[in-house]
Amino acid sequence: MSCTVAISNSPVFSPSRVSSSFFCKTSVSSSPEKTLTLTNSPSSPSLPSSPSSPLRLLRLQKPPSGLNRASSDAVISTSSSISPTLLKRKRPARLDIPISSVGFVAAGGPGTPAVERRELVEVDRDGYSVYCKRGRREVMEDRYSAVVNLQGDPKQAFFGIFDGHGGTKAAEFAAENLDKNILDEVERRDEVEIDEAVKCGYLNTDSEFLKEDLRSGSCCVTALIRKGNLVVSNAGDCRAVMSRGGIAEALTSDHRPSREDEKERIEASGGYVDCCHGIWRIQGSLAVSRGIGDRHLKQWVTAEPETKILRIEPDLEFLILASDGLWDKVSNQEAVDIARPLCIGGIQKPELLLACRKLATLSISRGSTDDVSVMLIQLGRFY
Repeated sequence: MSCTVAISNSPVFSPSRVSSSFFCKTSVSSSPEKTLTLTNSPSSPSLPSSPSSPLRLLRLQKPPSGLNRASSDAVISTSSSISPTLLKRKRPARLDIPISSVGFVAAGGPGTPAVERRELVEVDRDGYSVYCKRGRREVMEDRYSAVVNLQGDPKQAFFGIFDGHGGTKAAEFAAENLDKNILDEVERRDEVEIDEAVKCGYLNTDSEFLKEDLRSGSCCVTALIRKGNLVVSNAGDCRAVMSRGGIAEALTSDHRPSREDEKERIEASGGYVDCCHGIWRIQGSLAVSRGIGDRHLKQWVTAEPETKILRIEPDLEFLILASDGLWDKVSNQEAVDIARPLCIGGIQKPELLLACRKLATLSISRGSTDDVSVMLIQLGRFY
């Protein structure tokens, strides 16, 4: 099918050169060709087809297949009082984009369906309890690890809290692998080198995670109970606080860029620390100075932990491992005072999970918007 249209011979069509009363008509026949002719009003003589005419004919190609045939047969007309009508493009069809929820993946376990979102974790076991509450983030980024009866010995155990940032991958990886890497290093060394074994376990976990080419990072606090010793380590701002006869004793020190020794270490390696809206950050980005992962800041964010070793004695009552979601709102002594009546003091059955829940609830009531993770461990069980 072909189409013939009369258009102005001028490069720019000027309605002033011809009558403003035009209409298009189509002639329908059984022949394979159709002609679309632009003519003057019926009162005007027919337009000449000679080269001297101000109008000339232009033959158009057959339209692509699949178009609506009725569009080529449409009649477009205008009255003498209005200008020619312009054909407008049809609005494209609306796109429906599906929206999916983000699932929660527990450390060491299968992923939950995408339509579910874990907001709370509660674990109550013999000798320890864990309570994790999601903050205002889309996904809970905290993880925990608890391994009892190490090597078949009920007096040996490993516990950890992992506070992820920038995603969950680093916290998940540390929760699944840090205990194994530390124990592997412990088996290769004498007991006098256990702090070095823990250090290598942290560094090996960090290097293995970086090989995975995954983003995110994680702060860590761990407690290894072995042969009557309590070995507490941390990298980042997760904290371990012990109750010694009702007196709170911090066993770790938070690794933040505001610490003078951490600031000096970072600046000595070519980085800088500045204060953004009251929070000290590395390279204007991260508010912790140690942890596992953080590939883009690895030059300044080390995974090397600080470790403290104590002999477990009868006056060591319980240990609190928690993320900064708790410690930013609750002091060390306050946490011990709240937890102690539920952990010791002649009660028939210790209620560790209730104590964890009370601490997290207090932090949230004071305005914490971060994930809050609290673990309570009865040290008397390992004496």
